[in-house]
Formats: sequence, structure tokens, C-alpha cells
Amino acid sequence: MPVVHARWVRVSHWILAASVLTLAVSGFVILMAHPRLYWGEAGNDLMPALIELPIGPNSRGVEFVDRAPIFQDSAGPVSANRTTDIFNQNGWGRSLHFLAAWFLVVPGLVYLLIGVFGGHFRAQIWPRALELAPGLLWREMQDHLRLRIRRSPDDPVYGVLQKIAYSLVVFVAAPLVVLTGLTMSPTVSAAFPFLLRLFGGFQSARTIHFGTFVALLLFVVVHLVMVVASGFRRQMRAMTIGE
Repeated sequence: MPVVHARWVRVSHWILAASVLTLAVSGFVILMAHPRLYWGEAGNDLMPALIELPIGPNSRGVEFVDRAPIFQDSAGPVSANRTTDIFNQNGWGRSLHFLAAWFLVVPGLVYLLIGVFGGHFRAQIWPRALELAPGLLWREMQDHLRLRIRRSPDDPVYGVLQKIAYSLVVFVAAPLVVLTGLTMSPTVSAAFPFLLRLFGGFQSARTIHFGTFVALLLFVVVHLVMVVASGFRRQMRAMTIGE
């Protein structure tokens, strides 16, 4: 008999998928307003960036005039007047991003609680010790790189690499992207200042948030490739109508 997904898994999967897509689009719009990443508490166009991203018109440089140090220390903060008109759609971008995040957090928490206490993670997600044998992992990696994916409907739902990837997403990447996102909210960080200390400042949280979300998007791309390679119609039936 083919193994099918429980209804709660299918429902949460598609809600989370729609949320991630919306977060990706709105996050890209937000990033286009200031495509530079920093480390620490502060960062702006007058400071050297940790990473400069070639995204949108603002990545080609913003011009300033009348630069002057705010304090006597010339190495301190600087004031200046911007002479370049910049692309900025932060208004609707941030509102949509924040709204879509709740459709990641709430179903994600429900999925996490049911998965832990209902035994779903123990039965289908967490890799067993025997599956982590180096020889088995190496063979599985070779099969995936060559797109030799099992298609038989009576195979286990997840291979060991899938189990490892899903475990990292559920228990590392998803909580990290949510916590760093909350850290960037002045209201949340004022109420829970330990978040800023945990991630090393506002700009550090923003950089970690970006890197983690890129990792999640790469996971989604690989996930889609594996769905196609392992039998698209069967996989879609299993994740929609449960047959």
C-alpha cells in the first residue's frame, strides 16, 4: 500500500508553501530598498557594508553631499544629504511580509506540536541511527546527485537525506528565520532585549535572517526538483487528496 500524508500535514504544507512564496516576494521588495548587509547594531549607506547585493537600482550606489561628523571623533557617525532618488516600496512590502509571517508561524507551531506529540517526527522525519551510516549516506548522496530517485509507491515516504534536510528546516532554519525576524521589530526587541544580545545587534539579525531565508529557498528549489524526479503526479496526489 502506498504511504500517504495525514490531512493535517497536507493542509499545513500548502499554507506554509503560500506563506514562504509571499515572504520571498515581499522580502525581495524590502531588500531592494537597501541591498546592503552589515554586522553589529547599526548600518546605512554611509558605512562600509559586510555584503553588497546587486539587487535593484539602489545597488548602483547612492550619492551624498555635505558629509560631516556628528561628534568630534571623525571615526564616529556621519550626517549627509542624499542627492539620489531611491527605489523604496517598504510600506506595503513590510506590511505584507509581517502578515505572511503569521501564516508561517501559526501553522508552523501547530505542525511542530502535532508532529512532536503525535509521533510524526519520530516515525517519519528523524533519521534513525542505522540510516546515518557513512556508506548509506554516501550512496544516497550519489543517487540524488544523479537524480536516481526511487519511484515505487511502497517506498518509505522519506529517504535519509530528506529526513536530515527536513529536520534542519523544522528545528533549525525555520525557528532561526522567525527569531531573527522578530529581533528586527523595534517593539519586540524592546520587550525582549535579549534577542539583540543573542544575535549581536539589529544588523546582525538582518544578515542572519537573509542568509537563513536564502538557505530555505534553496531547500524549496531542491525539494521541487526531487518531487519531479520521484514522480510528480503521484507526489502531488499524495500531498493534495491523499491518494
